[in-house]
Amino acid sequence: MRPVKRSFSIKGHRTSISLEAAFWEALKEAAAEDQLSLAALVASIDAGRGDANLSSAVRVWLLARYRARGASHTAA
Repeated sequence: MRPVKRSFSIKGHRTSISLEAAFWEALKEAAAEDQLSLAALVASIDAGRGDANLSSAVRVWLLARYRARGASHTAA
């Protein structure tokens, strides 16, 4: 599976993210669930990423989101 590159404008500068299709789909689902645009969600992830590469930060953010969901389902 080859990564798909998409560009965003964050805080007035253009940046691009390369993610595999499954990650793009998960990111779109997360944005819809949180009632955010895809650009707003990416900007939010960007704000908390520190020195990490943005594409990597998105993948890690999605992993953490799904892990938290799994933990809440097993605790219920």
